[in-house]
Amino acid sequence: MSDELDTRYLETLLGYNTRRAALTIISRFMERMAAYDLRPVDFSVLSLIGHNPGITSRQLCSALNILPPNLVGLLKDIEKRQLISRSPHPTDGRAMGLSLTAKGAALMQEAEATALDSDLSAAAALTASEIKTLTRLLQKIYLAPT
Repeated sequence: MSDELDTRYLETLLGYNTRRAALTIISRFMERMAAYDLRPVDFSVLSLIGHNPGITSRQLCSALNILPPNLVGLLKDIEKRQLISRSPHPTDGRAMGLSLTAKGAALMQEAEATALDSDLSAAAALTASEIKTLTRLLQKIYLAPT
């Protein structure tokens, strides 16, 4: 018996290949985000808040497919770090709008640059055109109506 495994069948499956690529990309991302004490979900939440000042918790849950109880603790932790602030929502009196603080904006400016560098280094074997195509194709899968 050979020490080399036959993975040819698995390599024909989209899920297998997607998972293998995701593990490579995410492990690299997590290593680089450790400098900012950010997990992937923290980064995503802060990025959405930064690019959508006044976003509500409900909008965050919807955009990231997070259950509200899970988001509550995450937001409390981020708020303790003084990265976000809450203010009354201008049109929904029951909701609070979330925004980055100056500290949060500075952190995210650096973290987003690091994330882009991380992605590009993980995809170093691809051309810019291939990266754009791969991104578009992946979005067609997860943004497709079900």
